[in-house]
Amino acid sequence: MTPAPHKPHLASPNGGLPSSVLWAQLMLKDRLQPGDVVVDATMGNGHDTLFLTQCVSPGGHVYAFDVQAAALVETAKRVPAEMTTLIHSGHETMREHVPAELHGKISAIMFNLGYLPGTDKTLITRTETTMTAVQVALELLRPGGLLTIAVYPGHEGGAEEGRSIAAWAAGLESRRYEVQHLRPINRAASPPELWVVWKRG
Repeated sequence: MTPAPHKPHLASPNGGLPSSVLWAQLMLKDRLQPGDVVVDATMGNGHDTLFLTQCVSPGGHVYAFDVQAAALVETAKRVPAEMTTLIHSGHETMREHVPAELHGKISAIMFNLGYLPGTDKTLITRTETTMTAVQVALELLRPGGLLTIAVYPGHEGGAEEGRSIAAWAAGLESRRYEVQHLRPINRAASPPELWVVWKRG
């Protein structure tokens, strides 16, 4: 009898290497613990919000942001209400909506840029507000905290957003932050990329 082919746990749907979002999840899952407080800066349909609740349960909490009301509706169907605060506002307003006593104590902040799947593709994250948001994210993170940013340079506005993230990340002080950039190399299109920032302890 021929054994079933081995399917890697960390593969993309087609059996290849992990996607940018999966890489982000792998890193966060390795570091987050029950009781941690985290932020989903781009709620979307709630998949990342749900993932984060699973990482910090029991006792943790997720603050999730989105400018579209549809995102809050879809996310509320997926996540435990007692563990989440869903905020109908842009990620650039994190400082105002995350309680002041938690500033500098957030364990992880996750960005998944672009547009809300299944809705109007012209409603996308904007470079100006994204750059404000990632800078605020560094302030909110605790020492040892992790910031992940999935960037989609293939959609309209995404390439500009990606260039701005790259310039910002390259300018971060190495004594305070460690930065990594993960991206497919030999693909003709403009595949998603991942930036990861570790705030040194």
